[in-house]
Amino acid sequence: MAVWQFRSKKKPSGSRYKNFSKKRKKSLGKQAGLTRIGLTKVKKIRTLGGNTKLRALKQNIAYVTDKEKQETFKTEILDVEVNPSSRHYARMNIITKGAIIKTKKGKAKVTSRPGQNGIVQAVKIKE
Repeated sequence: MAVWQFRSKKKPSGSRYKNFSKKRKKSLGKQAGLTRIGLTKVKKIRTLGGNTKLRALKQNIAYVTDKEKQETFKTEILDVEVNPSSRHYARMNIITKGAIIKTKKGKAKVTSRPGQNGIVQAVKIKE
């Protein structure tokens, strides 16, 4: 089923808006990527204007930055601790921006958007 990125047909009062334009392909959205933990699997998606996005479907590697030591390292993702998008996402091990993940180097907060960028970038947090 298609995702629609347009306003509602109904006003807050319950009456209907008058159509000012027809349906356009640019108003269609796509289903969320819902990046899970697993062997890296990235899908290339065509966007408006012929550009591309990389959608990470599965990812087991994160690039974690330690601000105190001023260094970035590549590490393995073990688990999703907390996900502010939805409490069910933490149970299902879905990684989104703002999620707190458990890595081999400690806990980190995801700063990238894996469903849009194709990679997981995070900042190490104090425990």
